[in-house]
Amino acid sequence: MAGQREPVGGGLPGPVDPADLVGRLLGAHPGHLPCLVHGDHVLTRAENADAVAFEASVFAAHGIGAGDTVLVQVPPSYTQIQVVLALWRLGAQVLLVDHRLKPPEVAALRSLCRPRFVVDSGVTGVSPLGFQARYELVTTRCPDGRLRASGHGLVQFSSGSTGLPKAIGRTAASLAAEVDRFTRIEGMPVRGESVLLLSSTAHSFGLVAGLLHSLAAGVTVVFARRVAARDILAAAEQHRVQAVFGTPFHYELLGTARELPALPALRAAVSGGEIMPPETAERFADRFGVRVGESYGTTETGVVTMDVGGTTRPSVGRAAPGVRLRVRAGEAEVWLPDGSPYLFTSDDGTHGDRYEDHWLRTRDRAELAPDGTLRLLGRGDSVVIVGGLNVDLGEVETALRGHPGVTGAVVVHSGAIEAYVTTRAGGGPAAAELLRWCRERLADYKTPRVVRVLPDLPRTSNGKLVRRHDVLLAACASAPADN
Repeated sequence: MAGQREPVGGGLPGPVDPADLVGRLLGAHPGHLPCLVHGDHVLTRAENADAVAFEASVFAAHGIGAGDTVLVQVPPSYTQIQVVLALWRLGAQVLLVDHRLKPPEVAALRSLCRPRFVVDSGVTGVSPLGFQARYELVTTRCPDGRLRASGHGLVQFSSGSTGLPKAIGRTAASLAAEVDRFTRIEGMPVRGESVLLLSSTAHSFGLVAGLLHSLAAGVTVVFARRVAARDILAAAEQHRVQAVFGTPFHYELLGTARELPALPALRAAVSGGEIMPPETAERFADRFGVRVGESYGTTETGVVTMDVGGTTRPSVGRAAPGVRLRVRAGEAEVWLPDGSPYLFTSDDGTHGDRYEDHWLRTRDRAELAPDGTLRLLGRGDSVVIVGGLNVDLGEVETALRGHPGVTGAVVVHSGAIEAYVTTRAGGGPAAAELLRWCRERLADYKTPRVVRVLPDLPRTSNGKLVRRHDVLLAACASAPADN
């Protein structure tokens, strides 16, 4: 049964450190309340707190403590959640890495950040079919690791056009403030309710809106056994969820379900990670009787705007409580008073021009309506969204140009990632070889769907490479491509 809506503002305000944040989250509500649910396994808040304490004791025995830097690469699971909370409880800086990244990608992150420890599950570079309760962990000390050099408790990564990723930091106070914002957004789940969390807890929307907010608000987080429409709907029916949080991919998947269970408690569905196509939102609303809301944010800022009820489409809602937002030169910008979120200078592979005078340039083209709602008009740089995840096409180009037989590469996105390359004369690599090259070095969601080999890449009259999909396809039609 749905819980009573608590007064607005019942979040986690005020300055906090990582250990304090975890204490507030785990101690916010009585221990007998359900916390995490996977299949028939219901973990109470007390049981989850005990598991976090146990993991913290194991990590402490490994020598991990305040000021340490720990790279975590564990698939979405009870284990991943408890590892992150345990490391924060010890005062460590968590470098949270998507489990789908391949070893060369992780090696680049380790070289950039030099963590003192790595915690992984041995299941990396692949996509498990669904959420799992437990994974076995391997903790490794890195001899060249270094202590935390900033006040950030969480570090996440975004593709970088130079081939180096951007290391993006969030302080515990920033995360606590974002949790508080979510408690003050009308329509968010409240104590006694359940949210079916489909978004990954390795990324901002799933981690903060789905997990941390739920811990703070006394909301039960439900995970589906598998990423399949039948399993998702079965979980929603079994646990009488009031809300669903996912990406457009999940809602497209649910739109294909043949049989729809009765979901009388469902009152909200929110999409994050990328903007949902209108037809996907309409199909879900027609089939389930619930409009899909939008949550727009960035890794650097957390939530920027949110419309839980989906009533302001095609906008993405109004600025979340406490967020200062403006549109300048056609681009959305967000106020970040506490300094740059980037851990390294532009010389180290980040984009120094994105943060200036406390304003972060989102690189999203946008317009702000008189009623305060924000409408997004597309990206203003080479970043595209694939399955709710940021992919910088420049990073894919860099990977392709790293092949000794490639002389040039252009990567575009038109429904899928496509690569157009030139190779050295006389025996250059074929398209199939280049696809294998990418699969070994890039996460699956970054790998081009197709690689086409051309004699020459189209250029403008002043010699710049053309990145228009139609022009590249025309070049393929006029010259045989090696597929």
